[in-house]
Amino acid sequence: MKVDLFDFALPPERIALRPAAPRDSARLLAVDAAGLHDRIVSDLPALLRTGDLLVFNDTRVIPAQLEGKRGTASIGATLHKREGPRRWRAFVRNARRVRDGDRLDFGHDVWAIASGRSDDGSITLDFGGDEPVELLLDRAGKMPIPPYIAARRAPDARDAEDYQTMFAAEKGAVAAPTAALHFTPALLAALAAAGIGHTTLTLHVGAGTFLPVKATDTADHKMHAEWGRLDPASAALLNAARARGGRVIAVGTTSLRLIESACDASGCVQPFEGDTAIFITPGYRFSGVDGLLTNFHLPRSTLFMLVAALMGLERMQSAYAHAVADGYRFYSYGDACLLLP
Repeated sequence: MKVDLFDFALPPERIALRPAAPRDSARLLAVDAAGLHDRIVSDLPALLRTGDLLVFNDTRVIPAQLEGKRGTASIGATLHKREGPRRWRAFVRNARRVRDGDRLDFGHDVWAIASGRSDDGSITLDFGGDEPVELLLDRAGKMPIPPYIAARRAPDARDAEDYQTMFAAEKGAVAAPTAALHFTPALLAALAAAGIGHTTLTLHVGAGTFLPVKATDTADHKMHAEWGRLDPASAALLNAARARGGRVIAVGTTSLRLIESACDASGCVQPFEGDTAIFITPGYRFSGVDGLLTNFHLPRSTLFMLVAALMGLERMQSAYAHAVADGYRFYSYGDACLLLP
């Protein structure tokens, strides 16, 4: 399909620079066969059914942005994907100044040797020393808030808390699974009281989630691989929920992509551990999920293509047009969308 089909106009003032407070007070656009419904996130217990199961991503964002020097030249690095105990792929600003074997110094006694430039422009960084890389990042790294926010204001101390979900446990993401930012302990308790369960999986979101689709046709776009794990207990919960007649509702596109990656040919969810580069566009047949709670996504992005695959392109174009006209807040810190095909 032509990527132009997934374009839409978004006024800059619709981009949220801070999350709603409290988190579950964010607006919620519910989209189903009956049409569009303006609600708020705390209404979720009334919008879902007893027996439904929400699936959250428990990845934790690490301070993956580094500023430093190659000699006298200033460079910046955003870690993208772990490849070993001390090795990460990274997107490097001013990468043309970096050659194989160069030492990049990030201050605070944190340094790495660069090598292995790939087709997507990322570079391998091998960190020096004996300390775990997580400790090095705690010293020298910054929270990697999305570029469309960082372009309009500087990251600050609030982002260290605002950009983590209440489920964040497994360190490794360089972007938050932002749909889950809307949840609070009170909302989770209300969902449980309504007979709506939840479980977790892990998918470490990479920096590739922010990269634009440069191809003119979706068939020519290559997705970045991300590491994920869905353990046997969670897989069993998903299958049991559907066997009882409940629906599996993915919270975030990251959860949805991993569930779909873990499905076998019969639609049964299997335990999964490894990389996934699944790319979901209209025409895809969903096997493991029955709905999705997500934020509003960028024009021409793989995530807007995914929601169009779930709900139909025309319906999502209409939903987004309504959201823009009615003042919904977009992107990572923005409002939510409940999609029930």
